[in-house]
Amino acid sequence: MSDDRSIRKLNPEAFYGKKKKHEFDLLSERIIGAAIQVHRELGPGFLESIYEEALKVELSKSQIKYETQKEIKIRYRDVDAGSHRLDMIVENQIIVELKATKDLVDVHYAQLRSYLKATGLKVGLLLNFAKPTVEIKRIVN
Repeated sequence: MSDDRSIRKLNPEAFYGKKKKHEFDLLSERIIGAAIQVHRELGPGFLESIYEEALKVELSKSQIKYETQKEIKIRYRDVDAGSHRLDMIVENQIIVELKATKDLVDVHYAQLRSYLKATGLKVGLLLNFAKPTVEIKRIVN
């Protein structure tokens, strides 16, 4: 028997219908799946460059297009202020920044946000392979 004083927790998705997915969710999930596979096989302890090469293998196997070490120009007031190399851009939509560090810190997030701003892209993934389980952070501008 139901008691009017009892409070039922509702699942918002059940109440409002299915949660609308972000347009980049599917591609993000595929990239993350590839990163998890790389980490399962290699584990922590390698250099970023090793994880980059392994991730390229997984993305290629999944027929996902990518560019690595892509140089981007940084502009300031219509003047070329320099350039930077991105670890990876996937399907011309998502920046993937690879790390092999004890902990992700604020500068890693700031770096990815600045890359998103410089490229005009909206989504970036920060992947840290140095943990027992690959650490994944998604940044959406």
